[in-house]
Amino acid sequence: MAFGLPEDSEKLTYGGYLRVDDLLDLQQLRSDPGHHDETLFIVIHQVYELWFKQILHEVDDIVVRIAADDLLGASRLLRRCIEIQRILVAQLTVLETMTPIDFLAFRDHLMPASGFQSAQFREIEFASGLKDDRMLAHHPAGSAARQRLDRRHAAPSLRDVFHSALVRHGFSADAAGIADLYRDPAGNGELFLLAEGLTEYDALFSNWRMRHVQMVERVIGGRPGTGGSEGAAYLRSTVERRFFPEIWEARTLIAAGGHP
Repeated sequence: MAFGLPEDSEKLTYGGYLRVDDLLDLQQLRSDPGHHDETLFIVIHQVYELWFKQILHEVDDIVVRIAADDLLGASRLLRRCIEIQRILVAQLTVLETMTPIDFLAFRDHLMPASGFQSAQFREIEFASGLKDDRMLAHHPAGSAARQRLDRRHAAPSLRDVFHSALVRHGFSADAAGIADLYRDPAGNGELFLLAEGLTEYDALFSNWRMRHVQMVERVIGGRPGTGGSEGAAYLRSTVERRFFPEIWEARTLIAAGGHP
């Protein structure tokens, strides 16, 4: 058996390898009769989850590479995550083609499901370094999602291994150490490039959060979310969350002290 296909398969096909038939059968509408825009809503969010899976796949390897001091290899894969993030932001413009009336036509069928419950997004936060214990409570103990989150919570994060790399290369694992790195990038070029990549990775997640707020406000205004959250108000409160706060604090130190 190859690629999950039946053993009597004579020739691998594009559709068989990618399991296209299975994939196209996953868009099950809840509205009846099915509303035209519900298909768009489901496809967009399923695509998000696929990209989240890929980001987690990359971040896991980036963590291993940084721990092994393969900083150049880590930066290469981090660039891939950054380009995926650009796609995540761009996808929101497609969702914004849906008017408030279109969304309200099937919105009630979604309750109490909510994007707030995306376990993979929380895994990305945990794996990157933003470990908020309160997020664990949204997934029942013993569930597959909770088990994955518990493992992520206990494992070294991207932030943790970056701090360890700073110490290995003679810098303190805080804003002052990162500021020192930036004052002498030529002496630690690969570590500097990694720090710049992590800065962009962090910034793009903040950008996605902000664009998400704007998209939600465009579609439902200030109404609560389908899962009972405060909707756009809650999302706006998350915009300033940082995976690597020390990287941003370092810039304040550099600006305050001037350039060497």
